[in-house]
Amino acid sequence: MNPLLTIVILNHNGQQLLAKFLPSVVQHSAPYPIVVIDNASEDDSVHFLHQHYPQIQCIQLNSNQGFAKAYNLALKKIQATYYVLLNTDVEVTPGWITPIIQLMNQDPSIGACQPKILSYQHRNQFEYAGAGGGFIDRWGYPFCRGRLFSTIEKDQGQYDDVRAIFWASGACFFVRASTFHDLGGFDEQFFVYYEEIDLCWRMQQKGFQIYYCGQSYVYHIGSATMDTTNPYKTYYNFRNRALARYKNMPTQPHWEQARYVILDLMAAIRELLLGRPKHAWAIVKAKLDSTKLKKHYQPPERLVKLKNIYKKSIVFAYFIKRKRIFSALDATNFTLLLGIIIL
Repeated sequence: MNPLLTIVILNHNGQQLLAKFLPSVVQHSAPYPIVVIDNASEDDSVHFLHQHYPQIQCIQLNSNQGFAKAYNLALKKIQATYYVLLNTDVEVTPGWITPIIQLMNQDPSIGACQPKILSYQHRNQFEYAGAGGGFIDRWGYPFCRGRLFSTIEKDQGQYDDVRAIFWASGACFFVRASTFHDLGGFDEQFFVYYEEIDLCWRMQQKGFQIYYCGQSYVYHIGSATMDTTNPYKTYYNFRNRALARYKNMPTQPHWEQARYVILDLMAAIRELLLGRPKHAWAIVKAKLDSTKLKKHYQPPERLVKLKNIYKKSIVFAYFIKRKRIFSALDATNFTLLLGIIIL
């Protein structure tokens, strides 16, 4: 008999993170099995697991496959009704699993869900990666309740609700196994970053919903595996955002597509002004490479309307209109937007 849920943790050279955070996962996740995927670590991760956690299955990969492909390969070997894809730098809390599984059991249309994600370092604040649930604007730019760009809100119970969102964070990603496999898993072209947003986008195009459950919460360090000073993070974020937009949004007129070029150019100039030329080049290279990679995707065959998309520009709202928190965004501006469904 397949277990109801399996917790799956992807690790690459994260022995210190495993030592720090696995105890909370083991303590608060019984009776569910835990599996660690080792993405060709060069540190003592595997030895550490064998020595201290012999009850945890370790799936070893021969080379670093990135986030997307590593999960795709390993999850084919793991039988469960639900997976929880959990970062190595997440501290879980008592009862973190039950509310989400109850929610997903009650509503088979929910394909993925995330808990409230708080900062490990500043425990009364939301964490950048996921916070109170993910959304996108009409141009495909992601943001979260509790985090708009560099503005992080304190947790004052304002997002203790249960509601549909647009995307769930890959830091703590509950997903229905059958849905994951039916959609082909993560897009391996992405390698790392934005793959969960793309998957949530595709789920909704097939009629599934993405949910946030504020009755469950975890603490996340954030950027522990690749920090914000690394230009590769900038590169993959900008490149993969462009790919997800191309795959999942309707073809737009050239004048609208020019806006993306202008916004990315402005971001590159901003990096130069901040004295970060490597990040500026990463944005330019991301734009060039995403254009080349478009050939891997087929044109859409028909359109479907999606919910929970901000119909204006979050960049304009934040930087020009100075709307710094989610509640400052007019709720009437969250509406339907045409998306793409691949038959």
